[in-house]
Amino acid sequence: MPPTELQAPRTRLPAPERVPEADAGRDDYVTVIRPATGWPRVGFAELWRYRELLGIFVWRDLKVRYKQTAVGAGWAIFQPLFTAVVYSLVFGRFARFPSGSLPYPIFAFAGILAWQYFSAALNVSSTSLVSNGTLVTKVYFPRLLLPLAGVLVPLVDFVLASSVLVGMMFWFDVFPAAQVLLAPLFILLALVTALGAGLGLSALNARFRDVPYAIPAIMQVLPLLSGVPYALNGVPVKWQWLLSINPMTTVVTGWRWCVLDGPAPVLGQAALGVGVALLMLFSGLMYFRRSEPRVADTI
Repeated sequence: MPPTELQAPRTRLPAPERVPEADAGRDDYVTVIRPATGWPRVGFAELWRYRELLGIFVWRDLKVRYKQTAVGAGWAIFQPLFTAVVYSLVFGRFARFPSGSLPYPIFAFAGILAWQYFSAALNVSSTSLVSNGTLVTKVYFPRLLLPLAGVLVPLVDFVLASSVLVGMMFWFDVFPAAQVLLAPLFILLALVTALGAGLGLSALNARFRDVPYAIPAIMQVLPLLSGVPYALNGVPVKWQWLLSINPMTTVVTGWRWCVLDGPAPVLGQAALGVGVALLMLFSGLMYFRRSEPRVADTI
């Protein structure tokens, strides 16, 4: 008989102990999936958890914004400056539009500065879902980050172009008063208006590709309805209230009042513009959240 081999009994190694210090820095997130509802639910905790991704989106768009251009970031200054020159010749010199007590060139440039921020923010945010379709269909992240990044990127252009406004203020000897501290609030109102409209249009653009064709047509006439080439107090009162339904009328008038010490906006008309902007934000967010589950399939 062949000799049998004696095998030593197997011993079970003790399981490694978890070191509390190693798990102290780890964040355990619990994702709760709920059915979509008709009421908007922002989810601030989730947005805060993805705040680094929001920064990546903003930085990515900034890097490619003027890529392979000869002028580069100078377009952020050239665009409002060139538009202000045209406005000064057409509306200031020939049409004699009212500008209050302010020189028309700086009056026009200040209004164009606030308006072009809104225009750029709306254009970027309204196409944010379609332009990032590859990410939307393959990776999960809060879709709200894309329109939000779209309204944050043009702020850099706004800051760059504001340096020209400061130089014009010294040239024309126009300086702000104490209300200049309120100027960021009116830019915030423009951001809220662009975000509200951009949320609804971005979700609509994922289904109907007519949105990129409709926005330029609206943007051609909307500056005239926002008081960009004229002072609002030079318009009859009944038309002032009608124009104040547009939140950008409050933004342009309030921005000029803060930085140029121009005519102050009427409190009731400003409240009307703020109310419409908040309504746009609420309705845009509600439509965006209701459309979000179907975006990846329809984009």
